[in-house]
Amino acid sequence: MPVFEYTALNTSGKTVSGIVDAESALSARQKLRSTRIFPTSLKEVEDAGSQKSAKPSHRPQLFSRVRPVEVMVMTRQLAILINAGFPLVTAMDTMIPQTKSAAFKKVLARIKDALVEGNSFAGALSLYPSVFSPLYINMVRAGESSGTLEIILTRLAEINEKQMALTSRLRGALAYPILMTFVGAAVLFILMTFIVPNITSIFEDMNQVLPAPTRLLIALSELLQRYWWVFALILIAGFAGLRTFKKTDRGLRLWDKVKLYTPGIGSLVRKMAVARFSRTLGSLLANGVSMMPALEIVRSVTGNVLLSDAVERATNEVEKGQGLAPALDAQEIFPYLSVQMIQVGEQSGELESMLDRIADVYEGEVESTVMRLTSLLEPVMILIMAVIVGFIVISICLPIFEMNQLVQ
Repeated sequence: MPVFEYTALNTSGKTVSGIVDAESALSARQKLRSTRIFPTSLKEVEDAGSQKSAKPSHRPQLFSRVRPVEVMVMTRQLAILINAGFPLVTAMDTMIPQTKSAAFKKVLARIKDALVEGNSFAGALSLYPSVFSPLYINMVRAGESSGTLEIILTRLAEINEKQMALTSRLRGALAYPILMTFVGAAVLFILMTFIVPNITSIFEDMNQVLPAPTRLLIALSELLQRYWWVFALILIAGFAGLRTFKKTDRGLRLWDKVKLYTPGIGSLVRKMAVARFSRTLGSLLANGVSMMPALEIVRSVTGNVLLSDAVERATNEVEKGQGLAPALDAQEIFPYLSVQMIQVGEQSGELESMLDRIADVYEGEVESTVMRLTSLLEPVMILIMAVIVGFIVISICLPIFEMNQLVQ
């Protein structure tokens, strides 16, 4: 159904604006007039990825462009408005005109209409699973049932902000090494394909055997000059093949297993997964979601198939009456410290706060580990570049030294 953005006058003569969905512009005007709002301008909101002549998209494709940061900002704003005393529908009406994304405007407009029709907020959100996660929907449902929706929304905003802040810091830490890798590769490619051939061409007229390093350098240079496109195709094909392989169940499982058991990387993967697991489970339990539904939800947030399977097996054991800590310990995949802290939380009756502490501990460890690795990576990269450039310089200089000896 098309969505229209409007500017109108209300019964007090004040200018109001918002968004409404209707079959046509005429239906939109009639719908607004029935609520005693009189439109002065009406404009259809175009979807960025579709054309009027195109077939209607399926819902998951249509709203796939909604970014997590937009949902986070909306959640924070909605929590503030509801806490200030705004009814939910009025708060949605206030936020819709401020939303820049056309796709997200459509989502919010249809959620508001579902609320007006009498649906619950969680029920309206569940119509768009590609935009709102099961965690989000279940926490909103718990907030509605307990009458603490504004608290739940604030908590959701805090969870998303912490996760995005950690991700942003990790990306920032890795940005420089990645940039240096690409710059170094580009410099070496230019050296080997353009500069080295021009310099080594002076050795062609020499009637003597060139040193082994020089011959190796010339061979590598000629190989790159002639077949660089082959290496590029191999890299592209390998990258595309890996992405395709990871989309299969077997490929994803194998990839996750490699990540989990690779020295160094595996420890980081486990800590990040445990941090997400603990933060999400603690938030769900603290906001009224019972243990079994909460464990079902957190299965999807670990980001690793093997860890997800471990959570599923632990869930089955908890359902049989076993404690969460021994159920996770039996899987032999969660870090020992996290299991011990969960056990202390269960015994003390403060599992929710203990899970938050676990998340803080492992998020801090992940960040400090990444910072330490990147600080070590920079000198290692410089050393590698120095060795390669030194090899090129020595390979070029050796024949020149031999020529000087012959002249003397």
